[in-house]
Amino acid sequence: MRPILFLALAPLLLAPLAQADECDSANTQTDMNQCAGRQFQAADKELNSLYQQINQRLQDQPQTKKLLVSAQRAWVAFRDAECSFSASGVEGGSVYPLVYSNCTTALTKARVASFKTYLKCQEGDLSCPVPAQ
Repeated sequence: MRPILFLALAPLLLAPLAQADECDSANTQTDMNQCAGRQFQAADKELNSLYQQINQRLQDQPQTKKLLVSAQRAWVAFRDAECSFSASGVEGGSVYPLVYSNCTTALTKARVASFKTYLKCQEGDLSCPVPAQ
């Protein structure tokens, strides 16, 4: 069971390394916080675009579309709560926005990957909730 847990947490563990590459020119905590915020905004923008694509494909399936909306709302609540917990050790400190943004970015990128998988469903795949295009 431990390998599965590691795989599930890998994006969270590796995200700071990837973000360091993009933000290595940031010299102050404020700059690092702002860079991390921009990275989250980019990931969130991609997520919203994919969500809209899935929503569009489900236009003829109102029940499934309702489930998507419910799942996404629950996921956003989870993401925010998880990242608040994850960053709670530095709450009130200047590094809090960086830690929180790194967490939200990592979880959002994982959700993006899930949405991309949904959008690649093949015709006849009964395990996939999104119809093939």
